Amino acid sequence: MKFIVSSTKLLRELQTLIGVVNSSNTLPILDNFLFELNDNSLTISASDLETTMSSTIDIESGESGVAAIPAKLLLDTLKTFPEQPLTFILDESEHSVEINSDHGKYALAFLNGDEFPKAQQLEDPSKVTIPSEVLATAVHKTIFATGNDELRPVMTGVFFQLNSESLTFVATDAHKLVRYTRTDMQSQQSAEFIMPKKPLNLLKSILGSTATDVTVEYNETSARFGFNNIVLTSRLIDGKYPNYDAVIPKENPNKLTIDRNSLLNSVKRVSIFSNKTTHQIRLKIAGTELQISAEDLDFANKADERLTCDYNGGDMEIGFNSRFLQEMLSNLESENITLEMSAPNRAGILVPADGLEDGEDVLMLVMPVMLNS
Repeated sequence: MKFIVSSTKLLRELQTLIGVVNSSNTLPILDNFLFELNDNSLTISASDLETTMSSTIDIESGESGVAAIPAKLLLDTLKTFPEQPLTFILDESEHSVEINSDHGKYALAFLNGDEFPKAQQLEDPSKVTIPSEVLATAVHKTIFATGNDELRPVMTGVFFQLNSESLTFVATDAHKLVRYTRTDMQSQQSAEFIMPKKPLNLLKSILGSTATDVTVEYNETSARFGFNNIVLTSRLIDGKYPNYDAVIPKENPNKLTIDRNSLLNSVKRVSIFSNKTTHQIRLKIAGTELQISAEDLDFANKADERLTCDYNGGDMEIGFNSRFLQEMLSNLESENITLEMSAPNRAGILVPADGLEDGEDVLMLVMPVMLNS
């Protein structure tokens, strides 16, 4: 079995796929890329059993066959080559692959490709098409708010809610919550499923550099994302997502609008002086003045800043975890943001005051912390 391929083209595909390969695998075969040759087409796959991603490229061959080639060794070798055609010759009796370059030849052992786990086959899937830029934005805006608690696996992923009116993506770890909605896009079939973090991070990194439509197919157990020459299949997280709508306060009479960068930088500075365990900062709002302060009584550190804001509501004092506030402000892109509040013991709502596209809606919720009097 023999084929010729461009070194940089192959390297680019393998660098996309290597994110799937775990550093420690229970099955040794998963340390390999699966090469499937079919005439002048080469499909390369990587898998960790939960997620499988494959990429198909054109090559010169005319033959067919399969082989599992060591991922790290092949990738490290390709990184050293300048652009040139490489000839791969696979000797199935010796289970050895020889790579011929302009400068020399290199041999490495490969495993039987038939032992490589096959990607999940989706039976009777439903389908929706989402522009890559929208999907990338949705993942980027939500994934930071997912939890890491393995005892609550449903909160470790992003909740997809598709219906005939909108597409909604939600993430929460019970301290913060993000809801990203597109009312300018719909799905013919209503569906809800929870996507794990790892495949979404892989998608986010690839989708950022491509402008195309992504075909999303899904059933009760798995989802498949297809675009350009890439197909990513992942198992879904099993379980019922919490009723996130119930925790979003509907009546928030106190509304503060402020320059996002000014607030973010102020929170960053003041939080340096906060308690290292609670990361608590205090927001005191009166008239058009916002006072942000923090205190660490153990070390007698404290900081206090004042900002001008546009505020409608009664005088208020509320505490937040500064790390959550920073994450949210960093993930919003508007010039100004609005912080909506009802009471010091109720969640605060952050929404962009400008910069949204038509049909786009972003809501971020952050739980307050009890203030020490």
